[in-house]
Amino acid sequence: MTDLVQKEHLNFYQDKQGHKGIWAWLLSTDHKRIGLMYLYSIMIFFLVAVTLGFLMRLELIKPGKQFMEPETYNKLFTLHGVIMIFLFIIPGIPAIFGNFVLPLVLGAKDVAFPRLNLFSYYLYVLGALFALSTLVIGDGAADTGWTFYAPYSVKTGTNVSLSVLAAFILGFSSILTGLNFLTTIHRMRAPGMTWFKMPLFAWSTYATAWIQVLATPIIGITLLMIIAERFFGIGLFDPALGGDPVLYQHLFWIYSHPAVYIMILPGMGIISEIIPVFSRRRIYGYNAIAYSSLAIAFIGYFVWGHHMFTSGMSGPARIVFSLLTFLVAIPSAIKVFNWIATMYKGAIDLQPPMLFAMGFIFLFTIGGLTGLVLGALATDIHLHDTYFVVAHFHFVMFGGTGFAFIAALHYWFPKIYGKMYNIRRATTAFWIMITGFMLLYFPMFIAGFRGMPRRYYNLLPRFQIENFISTVGSWILITGLLLMIINLFIGARKGKKADKNPWKGLTLEWQTDSPPSLENFDEIPTVKEAPYNYKS
Repeated sequence: MTDLVQKEHLNFYQDKQGHKGIWAWLLSTDHKRIGLMYLYSIMIFFLVAVTLGFLMRLELIKPGKQFMEPETYNKLFTLHGVIMIFLFIIPGIPAIFGNFVLPLVLGAKDVAFPRLNLFSYYLYVLGALFALSTLVIGDGAADTGWTFYAPYSVKTGTNVSLSVLAAFILGFSSILTGLNFLTTIHRMRAPGMTWFKMPLFAWSTYATAWIQVLATPIIGITLLMIIAERFFGIGLFDPALGGDPVLYQHLFWIYSHPAVYIMILPGMGIISEIIPVFSRRRIYGYNAIAYSSLAIAFIGYFVWGHHMFTSGMSGPARIVFSLLTFLVAIPSAIKVFNWIATMYKGAIDLQPPMLFAMGFIFLFTIGGLTGLVLGALATDIHLHDTYFVVAHFHFVMFGGTGFAFIAALHYWFPKIYGKMYNIRRATTAFWIMITGFMLLYFPMFIAGFRGMPRRYYNLLPRFQIENFISTVGSWILITGLLLMIINLFIGARKGKKADKNPWKGLTLEWQTDSPPSLENFDEIPTVKEAPYNYKS
């Protein structure tokens, strides 16, 4: 029996179609292997984007030019945003953990459309190559910012068209991934797994998939409009030809605000998995957390206007968008309160996944509350386009999605590799990272409140202290990131063999081998009770 299991694991690292060598990876339709290919690709692009952000912070360490020209800064700023948003934050959790873990938690052998899954990965790689090729083709990378606002994106001589085309291709990858997950969740759940016996990670992935399918086509059409403007001068966004540049903002944010929830909802699902396991408590308010995921996805479609309070909008419209912004905070708050209630009187075990999950709650709460400050009409007028917005955005995206991603990496690492990382190093990396994060981004709230505008190449001397602290914080944060990555790399190569269920979790992925065999389960499991059924 042991030999059979080892053979199955060996086949997982070869290929179930019979391919060998590198082709066993590049042509594989195994959801686990595709998830790993996404992991390695996304981590490479993440490190590239971190490097670009590091260079920008070095430039802003004090007033005046340090080592780059304003044009170079604008290009680095744009490429940093494009890579972080379209190549890391949006695809990261769904593409990696949705692929690897979702079939496991559902008790399925694979996703519904394995070949489409592989095609989605190649679309991702193609879009990524297009984005990076802007560095060496034509007049260099776009300098518009990752939002590609018209009319500048139509008129600049930099390589906007290729950047926009890259984002368009990445959008198709996201749509196909969403379709795959929707079908998988509807059609491939294990016997007995009713909707309200699904793990909460599956619920959050389900809500995210609907956003991917319904919202992403809007940004695809909008980006094609930019290309049409640049090549054919149609006049969609040019007032001289009867167009309206504000129309672009509406179309962009109709997608991009729901996209915020593509980024954060899967992270919330991960936290909902980790908290009960390391609190040894049944999740508090399972139904409320599940419904709140759908509520966030639904309400998120109607709040795009809060990005445009200063763009020119009627008074009643601004009031409505401000109200909806406050409403979308309610289901997010439900999750936070339920997580805290789950931990109350629990036997909390501060393993690295739990530390990063608690870091997520702390940082995301700060990001969410400051988002309400920006959602209020009066305060947004003062804070719009300042570094306060930059700080809020990074607290939600990196402090939220980024920390949830890292928590998932530490939580499911033993399941993915069948080995264990060094717990002490992982704990040390967490404390270094959260210290660096607070030093990097919290001073931006202060600078923004005092009036420092975002996206500027230079800074006034009165903002020097905040920017110096932020730059030092970036060094500390990157140190923690590198320690974490090195620790996980060593764990994957030389770590001690992990138990099948090292965290004593109750969801289905912990009932199969580590790493899982070719078809995940020797027999498809039958679900008899709800997940997280720890004795309270």
